[in-house]
Formats: sequence, structure tokens, C-alpha cells
Amino acid sequence: MTEFQHGGDLYTIMEKGGRTEGELLDFSANINPLGMPERVRAAAASALAFCDHYPDPKCRALARALAEKERIPQEYLVFGNGAADLIFRIAAALRPRKALVTAPTFSEYENALKSVQCQVLHYALEKEKDFQLDEAFLACLDEPLDMVFLCNPNNPTGQLIPPDLLERIAEKCEEKEIFLVVDECFIDFVKEPQVCTVKDLLFQCRYLFVLRAFTKNYGMAGLRLGYGMCARPDVLRLMREAGPPWNVSLVAQKAGIQALQEDDYLQKARDLIFVQREKLRQQLIGLGYWVLEAAANYLLFQLRQLEDPAYIDEFTSDLLEDGILIRDCSNYEGIGRGYFRIAVRTEEENQRLVEALIRRERRWQKQL
Repeated sequence: MTEFQHGGDLYTIMEKGGRTEGELLDFSANINPLGMPERVRAAAASALAFCDHYPDPKCRALARALAEKERIPQEYLVFGNGAADLIFRIAAALRPRKALVTAPTFSEYENALKSVQCQVLHYALEKEKDFQLDEAFLACLDEPLDMVFLCNPNNPTGQLIPPDLLERIAEKCEEKEIFLVVDECFIDFVKEPQVCTVKDLLFQCRYLFVLRAFTKNYGMAGLRLGYGMCARPDVLRLMREAGPPWNVSLVAQKAGIQALQEDDYLQKARDLIFVQREKLRQQLIGLGYWVLEAAANYLLFQLRQLEDPAYIDEFTSDLLEDGILIRDCSNYEGIGRGYFRIAVRTEEENQRLVEALIRRERRWQKQL
């Protein structure tokens, strides 16, 4: 069985440790700390009364609402069973032969590419440069490439690509006829999303696909709803044909329509994250960790390099004893030992994490 590579796997923890879901505090998945909006939850619940019918395979009502929200033509939209569904669909639809991804970044890009026997090249992001993408990336686009995946802000680093650089990358990909996929699933948690997005370039770039989801910003991870934006009807048609129909449930469609009306809720979450992110970062620095300054709703940090390997190896299990899950980043391509990622949650939850970390550091100090 393939090992699950992501955060949010409460089920394996519960199966192994006998804990219930309510006993676990999950910092391993970067979900809106306020959870799902109540009106979205109510919309999902009310949709159950109609589940004896098939869902709309074209998601028409959702497409109309989203096109108005994003201010793009409705025919630019495609929907999926979460963002991961669309990542695999675009790889299956276009079947690239050679593609480029950064390292570290979200693993499903490479998994999707390899599923269609694509050769995957890696562009290494360096700790000495705070894992920031720089202009040297442009030279890599002179290679004979079919596809490029970029995550903005990147996962797990939380780093934004400078808007002018991202625009130049999109322009060069257009010139070279390289299909550029930009994952913006965390864009709502940056301070100026309208400045950082490449959505407006869709009107001039036919080799651009922008990926987003309702998962993180509206707390809808369990409902599975993602969408893509692209000016190529032929590409979107191939994506729809690349998998089975009815890939978006009726419940998810109804919940998505309601979520698009939750601007106040999303702003409340943004305000909380902007305050708590820096506070949490400073607390981690105070514990002696290297902590990357991030633009998203999560933080990447590295533990101190003590001589005893158990200090790092037992980190996640020690926190689990306190009922806390975090994301071990050791299985990310291009990242070293001792890196972990945590979501930014409410002040009370963040404090519970920090107190658990303080207790652990004190135990280790006594052993030195």
C-alpha cells in the first residue's frame, strides 16, 4: 500500500493510538483555523435531501457564481474533487514528456507527472536564500519543457514568488509554449492576494492554468472541491474527459455556492492569521528553532541539530503524546532532516502547541 504523504491523516493516528478525533489537535493540515462557516455547513446539510439525484456534471450553478466572483468567463472554469484531482487530470490531459518542479514543493505535482511517464526535473530552492524562487529560474525555461508547476505561496515554505518575476515566467512559458500551472490554493491567506495572483494574465496567456480550491480557505477539506482557470476550452475539455464524470458531489457544489458569499468570514480568518502567524513565529524562534518568515497560514521550521538523533527522530511522537499532530517534512524532495511545518491556528490552540514544545525542550535540556 502506498504511504500517505500529507498532513491531516487523523485516521491512521486514531487507528494506531486509540485516540478519538476530538482528542487530537491537528497542526499538520493548513486549514482555516475558524473551520467551516456555519452557513456553508447548513448548505451542505440541506443538499442531502436531493442526493437521490446525480450532481450536475458541469457544475453550472457553481460555475455561474464563481465566474462572477472571479470576474472571468464561465467557460474558463473546470471543477474537481479537490485540487489534487485537477493536478492529475491536467497531467493526464496534456501528457507532458518533460516537466519542471521546484524542490521542495507539494508532492502531488511530481506524482501526477510520473503517472503519465513524464520526466521530472527539479529546481532546488536553497535554505541560504530562504527557499525563495529567484531569477535564475528563468534560464531553466530554455530547456525543452512541456510543463512547469509552481506553488504560490509555496508549500511547505510559505514563500511568495515576486509578482514581477512570476509575470516574466508566465510570459516566457507563453513564448516557449510551456504549459505553466500555478497553484494558488493558499492565496487567500496572503496580505495582498490581488497583487500576487496571476489570474489576470489568463486573458493574455493561453499556456497558463491557475489552480485553486475551497479546501483551505473555507475549511472544506472533507467535501473535496477544487477549481481551475484557463483560457483554453480545448484543455479544459480534455481535463474533463481525463477522469470519470460526476467528480464533484451535489453536496460539495451547494456548499461551494454558499462559501462564495462568506467574505466576512474569510476576512476574519485572515485578520486572525496575520496576528497569530508572527506571534507564533517569534515563540518558535525563542525556543531556538530556525523559522522561515512566511506569507501563508503555516510556518516551516528546523530544530536545533543536537548530537542525539532521537531529539529529531522522536519529535512528532513526543508531541503526539500531548495529542498534537504536526507535519514532518523529511519526505519532501530537496529538504533536509529536522524540518517541520505547522499550521497557524487560534491563539488558544497555538499556545497549547507552544506549551507542549516548551515541556519537550525542558526534558531534553535535562538530558544534555
